[in-house]
Amino acid sequence: MKIQQIRDMTDQEIENTLKTLRKELFNLRFQLATHQLHNPARIRIVKKDIARLLTVKRERELKKEEV
Repeated sequence: MKIQQIRDMTDQEIENTLKTLRKELFNLRFQLATHQLHNPARIRIVKKDIARLLTVKRERELKKEEV
């Protein structure tokens, strides 16, 4: 997921995407523990997407506090 895509999202869309990605990360970790994970690189990608979403969310919170 590109940062520009995230910046174009609404706050509610970011929350929904975060929720979905966290569930996916949980499932990926579960698959890793049970040796059923086919693409281990997906864990890293999901973690980075979560970090990007949280970064944009925090930026928006800081902008609201400034005003």
